[in-house]
Amino acid sequence: MQIQNSIASINILNIINMHSANLSKHMRHLSSGLRIASVADDPSGWAIGQRMDIHIRALDQDTRNAQTSRSLLKVAEGSVGSTLDVLRNLKEMAIEAASDTATDADRRTIQKLFDQFADQIDDNALVTYNGMELLDGSLDTSAFETSQVLTNGSLSIDTTGATKLTDLARRTGDSLHIAESDTATISYVKDGSTYSTSFSAGSSTLEDLFKKANSVNGDVFDTALGETNEIGKDASGDTVYTANNEKAISVKTKDAGTDGSVAGLTISIQDKYGKIKKDVNSALDAFSESVQARDAKGDGTLYSATGPSANQGLKSGLSDMRSTALGIKGKNGHVLNVTTQKSANAAISVIDNAISRALDQQTTIGAQMMRLDMTIDNLTNTSENMTAAMSTILDADIAKEMVAYTKENILMQAAMAMLAQNNQNTGWYLSLLS
Repeated sequence: MQIQNSIASINILNIINMHSANLSKHMRHLSSGLRIASVADDPSGWAIGQRMDIHIRALDQDTRNAQTSRSLLKVAEGSVGSTLDVLRNLKEMAIEAASDTATDADRRTIQKLFDQFADQIDDNALVTYNGMELLDGSLDTSAFETSQVLTNGSLSIDTTGATKLTDLARRTGDSLHIAESDTATISYVKDGSTYSTSFSAGSSTLEDLFKKANSVNGDVFDTALGETNEIGKDASGDTVYTANNEKAISVKTKDAGTDGSVAGLTISIQDKYGKIKKDVNSALDAFSESVQARDAKGDGTLYSATGPSANQGLKSGLSDMRSTALGIKGKNGHVLNVTTQKSANAAISVIDNAISRALDQQTTIGAQMMRLDMTIDNLTNTSENMTAAMSTILDADIAKEMVAYTKENILMQAAMAMLAQNNQNTGWYLSLLS
């Protein structure tokens, strides 16, 4: 019989301490909902779970970035839409001014509207998001300076710069029936001013047409016309080809960059009686912008981080949508002139080109928004799956933990009861001393 050390009591006390520790651990798991509530529970599982948690939080931030970028593009898209509305009105007024039913006084009134609407286009382009201007060209990118190229895909594939006007034919091979006595008129708009010249078709070639245009206001066009399916190089340095990869006639501006570009080009053929040959003009006057004039200014695109790692993002380019970039206003401040029938007719081509640019920008923004929608869906789905995977590692099985907690609680109470019973049983040692 030992009094100094009661081995039975010590053993029961150790069991109580063990159950108390286990009970505390299960209570921690139940209260936190985690199977690994501390590093000591499972060091490797803890490290894996923390890495996954960091990845999930990064994905959630990427989702917010994509949503914010989409909001920015929505603001820009609305501004471009407003500019399109303005251009629609401008075209209606230009067509009105191009008709001789409008008097000079009417055209001067229309010109006042042009002046005001040009300012409205600039206001639209200066729309901001979080203090950042969106459509002033600052978010555009241009690695190389490019010359403007206008391409005509309606003329015969055999057409060259040396082809006489009288020999021109449609894409189908049908002759345009331009007579030597017909009058050819070529007009272009540059820096808000309209330049025009007329001459007898005679034996003039297609190159002569642009040489005549150059005689009005200096060398504007490169008279060495392009005659292949290769149109030129864009601002990224990539070669641009015709849509169907067939030969087409292209004319390039003499000077590269926006300073050398023209806002619109119009070609018209009239017979000796002054009647406009509309069927001829539909093919000859089909020069449309295939390469836009750009100034080299590096990468100014908007970058949105949409991936958990470095360089996993989306670049969004927004073109310059100011009135000068659209050709409605020149760099000298002159607004497109519609005070005469001839200038108003030329203005129609300018506005068509501006509408084409605005539509191109709007569809580009729309495509970027669709891309962001897909990105948001993918990030959300990935975050959800990663959370589910992390849950299998870190989260506690509540039913299992509750069973274990109940077990430890009952065993601890039983051990405490046994400790009390053991202490009571050792009381009979005192009877030996009496």
